[in-house]
Amino acid sequence: MNDMIDSALLEKTNTAEPESQAPAFTLLEDLLRDQQRLTAVERFAKSHENHALPLQARYYRDLIPLTKPDPGQQYAFEVDLDACTGCKACVTACHSLNGLDENETWRSVGLIHTQTPNLPMFHMVTTACHHCAHPACLDGCPVKAYDKDEVTGIVKHLDDQCIGCQYCILKCPYDVPKYSQSRGIVRKCDMCSGRLEANEAPACVQACPNTAIKIKIVDTEKIIEATSKNCFLPAAPDADYTHPATQYVAKKKLHPKMVASDAGHISPEHSHLPLVFMLVLTQLSAGAFTWDALLSLTGQAANDTRSILSAAALAAGVVGLNCALLHLGRPLYAFRAFLGFKTSWLSREIIAFSAFLAAASAYVSALYLPLGASASLLTPLSVSAAVFGLLGVFCSMMIYIDTRRVFWSAPLTVSKFGLTTVLLGSTATFTTLIAAGAAEVLNSTADLLLLTISASAFLKMIIEISLLSHLQLAQITPLKKSAVIIAQHSRTAALLRFACGFAACALPIVLSGKMTSSLALPLVSALAVAALTGEFLERYLYFRAVVALKMPGGLL
Repeated sequence: MNDMIDSALLEKTNTAEPESQAPAFTLLEDLLRDQQRLTAVERFAKSHENHALPLQARYYRDLIPLTKPDPGQQYAFEVDLDACTGCKACVTACHSLNGLDENETWRSVGLIHTQTPNLPMFHMVTTACHHCAHPACLDGCPVKAYDKDEVTGIVKHLDDQCIGCQYCILKCPYDVPKYSQSRGIVRKCDMCSGRLEANEAPACVQACPNTAIKIKIVDTEKIIEATSKNCFLPAAPDADYTHPATQYVAKKKLHPKMVASDAGHISPEHSHLPLVFMLVLTQLSAGAFTWDALLSLTGQAANDTRSILSAAALAAGVVGLNCALLHLGRPLYAFRAFLGFKTSWLSREIIAFSAFLAAASAYVSALYLPLGASASLLTPLSVSAAVFGLLGVFCSMMIYIDTRRVFWSAPLTVSKFGLTTVLLGSTATFTTLIAAGAAEVLNSTADLLLLTISASAFLKMIIEISLLSHLQLAQITPLKKSAVIIAQHSRTAALLRFACGFAACALPIVLSGKMTSSLALPLVSALAVAALTGEFLERYLYFRAVVALKMPGGLL
């Protein structure tokens, strides 16, 4: 067919009239002739030779800045709430062009609305990373896997640096970082920084049919000033924590009491079982070493008794800290976790517990070494192990307090973690003394240990039961959601926890009158099992019942 066309064209040329009288080729003939002479690459180049910019540039060229930010400025998303229809084209484009996993999303769409019939108002809200002025993810990362670009202000995640601890997920109040199970790391939106560097718009900006998303240059100080007054978005978490840079604009002023469409949605969070075991066992170990230090300072226990107690406490600490490695997506790189010590409480916890293990190991070794000279070091080593252990527990408290989740508030977290340290430390000490037959210690401290166990268990029960009183509230609050999760979604675990907790309250009272009875050892064993099991269940509910902070969303 092609040969026939060429022959026809050649014949037409040879038989044509002189040039001044020859008719011009038709458009079809020109096209057919060009197609026969150009390769596929040449045809592609020819079709694009008049388009220096990407083909979609005419649609988005006005939606991205023409210049780089000046000092004190940064890039930010601007979302026109009046233009957003909730079509989720931005979500699809982000997912497709960034090659995300099947259940991984870096951009989401939600709905906020008023609850007053006199002033009906609703807006669709598209949201991604806000590239905050003070990113919580960056401050919390123990391995410095986040970087805020000095020129653009874009907060980037450094995949190669990440160890998959997922603490940034807990720290971010907007539910931005997403954990990739297949990769063992966290990933997030970087505003398609590679596209912006090439003067091309991010995927979400290109995809929006109503141009509801733009990239703007904003003054960082103005962002901080505005968000300090919580002028961000109704139904969103308090903006004075991270100072998000995203600008939400609308022709009409948004009602300050607008609520998210999923405000009443209640679902349990991830249980983080490795962290459950890590926290409980390290607090047990720190509490036991504290009791050991007190016995050492008062001279109430012989070295043989203290060696058994400290060895058991050290074993609990080692097991607990190794459990934490199971929570990491890339545990082989855990040695990097001290890098963020200046800002990250997780780094500080790791450093504190590393010092604790070193001091505790040195102390236990000194107890078992048959050297008289080591006796002078026993008390300082015992005290240092206790101090570093309690310092590690304090850092553990701050890790969760710093997330600003209501169920993990300072009063609740300090009381729970502190009382667990007291309860399990006292129980481990009492159980060890009974097992070692340390009558000389038990005669003077048994009543104090039993009183401490019963009182700390009772206080924990009061705190946890008082939380259930929020079930009676008419208004849906974060603590009411937590109470619902405990009472309904985790009913079995909650019932077992309360049963163990009340057993830990009652058994010391029973034991106080039966120390010399044949029932003493079974009762002590039951007390140890009840206390430890109850604390595991309490810490499981601590993670399960927390209400995570997030941007408004969810069309339920």
